[in-house]
Amino acid sequence: MASKRNVEDRIMDAALVCVESFGVRRTTLTDVARRAEVSRPTVYRRWPDVTALVADLLTRELRRILLVQEASGGGGDGEAVRARLVRHAAGVARALLAHPLFTRIVDTEPELLATYTFHRLGTSHRAALDIVEPVVAAGQRDGSVRPGDPAVLARFVLVTVQGTVTSRRLFADLLDEEALVGELVTLLDGYLAGDAD
Repeated sequence: MASKRNVEDRIMDAALVCVESFGVRRTTLTDVARRAEVSRPTVYRRWPDVTALVADLLTRELRRILLVQEASGGGGDGEAVRARLVRHAAGVARALLAHPLFTRIVDTEPELLATYTFHRLGTSHRAALDIVEPVVAAGQRDGSVRPGDPAVLARFVLVTVQGTVTSRRLFADLLDEEALVGELVTLLDGYLAGDAD
């Protein structure tokens, strides 16, 4: 018998395909159940509607991106913590800009992100902050990150990456995505450095 986690992953994998293909508004829990090869009650027991399922799916996908960046390792010999943090933030931005789910939602249904852009932090934000805040503090200890409350600096890093990714279309006539990430790197590096250098 499949584990609860395995069933939830199958459902979220199915939701990912449905949303990438049809968008959130045109995806139903029935579509997801059919694609996951589970009963509708199996899906409804876990998520009351598509919006709740997509919120969990976004969190899962962002956590995967964060884990890949975290696993990409520390810096080379002598690399300052700030340089590593900025490099990882750029990697997260690149991954989000290339991710079919995130790009589909940003391009066609950005209102789904409004709560997490304007009103409150979501689960995925908190997961990111759990990674970024200790790194900011480590950068302060090695002298590469300016003084300040690590929680504040980490949140500004998070919001800056998020804002860059979600507003990429505003720069489409000026910058390709790699150049956009390059500008993000410059912005974050200067913000975190302050007078540290």
